[in-house]
Formats: sequence, C-alpha cells, structure tokens
Amino acid sequence: MSSISADKPRVWTSTAVHGSSLPEAEAINRRILNAFYALQKEDFTRRTHFFGGRYENLYLERERIPDLGLALDYAESCAREILSFGSAPLRSGFWFNAQGPGQATTEHTHEEIDELLSGVYYVSVPTGSGDIVLLDGRLTIRVTPVAGIFPFFPPTLAHRVGTNRSPYQRLSLAFSIGPASKDA
Repeated sequence: MSSISADKPRVWTSTAVHGSSLPEAEAINRRILNAFYALQKEDFTRRTHFFGGRYENLYLERERIPDLGLALDYAESCAREILSFGSAPLRSGFWFNAQGPGQATTEHTHEEIDELLSGVYYVSVPTGSGDIVLLDGRLTIRVTPVAGIFPFFPPTLAHRVGTNRSPYQRLSLAFSIGPASKDA
C-alpha cells in the first residue's frame, strides 16, 4: 500500500500568459498589411535569424508604417496593466515576422538585459498558418492566432511557431517591452 506524503506538495505552475484584442483591428490591420506589402527589401533597417531560406525577423522604423504606432501604443498600455508599471516610461522593440507557406519559426526566447514582457500582434492570419507554442517546462501552451489579438508572455519563456500549412503568408508583429532608459 502506498501513501501520499504529508509534506508540502511539489507543484509546478505555468508562467502567466495574458491576452488582449486591439480595438478597430480589422481596419488597422488592413492599413498595416497594405503598407507592409508596398515595402521593398531596402526599407528594412535590419533582418536577422536566417532559417529555412528566410529571415525570421524584419526590422523597420516605427514611422515607416504609421498604424504600427496604434498597435504598439496599445501593447504598451496592456503591458502597464499586466506589469502594474504605473506611469513610468516604457520602450518597445519590435519586428515583423512574415511566415510563408511551409515555413515555421524556431524555438527561442526574447531575453534581453532588461526586458519585462514579450508578445505578438497578429496582422494577417490565414487558417492553418501555425499556432504559437509556449514551452514552460512540463507544460505546453498552444495559442491559435486570430488577426487582431495579442498574447503576452515573459521574455524568458521559450516559444516557437508551427508550420504555416496554408497557401498564404501570415504576418505578425513581435515585440519586447522594457523600461525606457533613464537617459532617454
């Protein structure tokens, strides 16, 4: 006969994952998508993480697509609430991820020196274009993306994006948020 120890149980808990939806997302996403597809390769200030024949991260000046500010400002307001950050200044670094048919995103984290929160905003999400998979020890959390939503998670949480099994490109805006530098 086995017995359960009266000692304190060993509980493992998933990292907090939060979500929100951008108001007026349909119109904003249409403008972001049209502006994104009008860009040329030279318009990106930097491209990183070359895997599977594409750069996973495409960096762009925020002003290049004015509606990016609407999504990023909303993400920062959500971050304030999630982090209980008050009115102290925040900054967000962001990049596009344009994932075509048959493409996936490799497992990674967004750990930087002082990042507090990471997330993604979905601009265009064809059916079957891949879930974001958050890997938290023994727990795997799958989020099926929908255009206009934001999943937020700790930057230390490993994650990947499943294979895009649709015939269309999926476009998302990934970001990490941290405190603004004292010198800014």
